[in-house]
Amino acid sequence: MRTMLPIALLLMSLPVSGRTLGSLEFRDCELAQPGTGATVRAQCATLEVPEDPGNPEGRKISLKVALAASRAAEPAPDPVVFFAGGPGQSATESYASVAGGFSRLRDKRHLVFMDQRGTGGSNRLACDFPEALDASQVPSEALQVQMARDCLASLDADVSQYTTTVAAGDVEALRQALGAPQLNLYGGSYGTRMAQEYARQHPDAVRSIILDGVVPPELVLGSEHAINLEAALKQILAQCSDQAECKQAFGDPFATLHGLLDQARDAPTAVAMRDPVSHAAREVRLDEGTVALIARLFAYAPETAALLPLLMDEAAKGRPQSLLAQAALVFDSLTGQINHGMQLSVICAEDAPRMQARPQDQDLVLGDSLVSVTLNQCSVWPKGPVSRDFNQPLITDTPTLLLSGEFDPVTPPRYAEQVLASLGKARHLVGKGQGHILLARGCTPRLAAEFVDKLDPVGLDAKCLDPLGSTPFFINYNGAAP
Repeated sequence: MRTMLPIALLLMSLPVSGRTLGSLEFRDCELAQPGTGATVRAQCATLEVPEDPGNPEGRKISLKVALAASRAAEPAPDPVVFFAGGPGQSATESYASVAGGFSRLRDKRHLVFMDQRGTGGSNRLACDFPEALDASQVPSEALQVQMARDCLASLDADVSQYTTTVAAGDVEALRQALGAPQLNLYGGSYGTRMAQEYARQHPDAVRSIILDGVVPPELVLGSEHAINLEAALKQILAQCSDQAECKQAFGDPFATLHGLLDQARDAPTAVAMRDPVSHAAREVRLDEGTVALIARLFAYAPETAALLPLLMDEAAKGRPQSLLAQAALVFDSLTGQINHGMQLSVICAEDAPRMQARPQDQDLVLGDSLVSVTLNQCSVWPKGPVSRDFNQPLITDTPTLLLSGEFDPVTPPRYAEQVLASLGKARHLVGKGQGHILLARGCTPRLAAEFVDKLDPVGLDAKCLDPLGSTPFFINYNGAAP
C-alpha cells in the first residue's frame, strides 16, 4: 500500500516559483490585510537601502517589495507603481482590498508596490497608543506628549529619515533595481502626495500619473479634516430629506447626528453587547469619540453611508447596539493598519510647522482635537528632511488623470481642481455619489487602463461613469425602500 505524504511535506517538495526583474528576485507570497479576511497571492522581494541617504555607508534597512504580475505574455516595459494612503498604511497590506481596481491595468503591465519605509515589512514604525474607541475623552496634553515620547523610545530607527521626501528616493532606488524603466504612478489619498513628490524629483522617470483622492502639495494635512467631513455629511444626509421614505422614517439625520454627539458628550455610557464577529460578551463605550468615528469612517463609501440615518436614529432612541457593533467592526479592522510612528514622521516634518489650532472646529462632528493632538505630539518628535519645493504645485506635462468622489469626506473634488490648475495634460473625473477613492468604482478600472495605454486623458469617453450614484438609504434592517 502506498503511503501518502503529509500535505505540508508535499508542498515543501514543490519548486518555488518566481521571477527576476532587474536585480530583484521575486518569490511567491501571500499578502493579507490586517483586521480582515482579505488575502491575495503575489510575489515578494526585498530592497536594501541606507536609512539615512546622506550616509550611504551607515545603517541599512530592508524594504518589502511586491509584484502582481501582468497577465500578458509580453508585458509592457513600463510597470504601474502603487502608493498607499495614510500616511502610515502599508502598500502590501492594503493591496488585497484594492486589487480589483487594478485588474484592467494588469492586463498589459506588471503592478509593483513597495511598503513605504516605516510601514508593513519596511522597518515598521508602529506605536501602541490608547485606543480612541475605548476612551471617554481626548487624553490630556501631558499624556499626548508622553505617548509620543514612549513611542519614540520603543522604536529602533532614526525616525527623522521617514519623510515623504526621503521615501521618494527609495522609489527611485526601486526603479533602478527594476532596470530603470519609466513608471506609471498610481497614488491614493496620501499616496497622491507621494506620487507628486516623486514626479517632482524624477520627472523623466514618470510616464503617467493617476491621482485618486487628491492631496494638493499646498495642503496642511489634517488641518481641514473637520470642515471637509462636515460638508460631506451635510451633502450625504441631505439626500435623506429629499427621499420621502427616508425623511418620513428619520426626519433630519444631520440634526440627529449632532444631537447624538451632544448626548454622548454629556453622558458617555458603557454598553454591554455581543461582539459582532465572535459573539462574545463585550463592553463598548458610547461617547462623543465613538459617534464621530463611525460618522467619519462610514462617510468614506456610499454603501456604509447608507446605514448612517438608521444607526443614528436607533442610537438616539436608546438602542445604540447596532451603531456600536458597526463601530467595533470598523475599529477592529483598522487596528494595525496605520503605523503611527511613520505618520508622525511625515506630518511632524511636512505639516506641523504650518499647522494652527482651529477652535472654530469645536462645534463640528470631528471637533477641534485633531490639530491640537498633532501639535502636542510633534513637539517632541524629531523632524526630518523636506524638499525645497515640497509645498509648491506640481507643474508638469506628464499625462495625468485625477479621480474624486463627489462626497469624499477627506479629499473633496476641489482639491483635485486645485492640482489640475498646474498640469498641462490632465483631466479630472468625479464619481457621482461616491466617497473616498474611485479606482474600483464602476468603469473606472477600464478608464484607468485606457488612460495608461493611450496617455490621452482628454480623449477618454467617461460617459460610463454617469450611472454611478449614492446607495439608497436603509429604512430598516431589511434594507432600502422598494
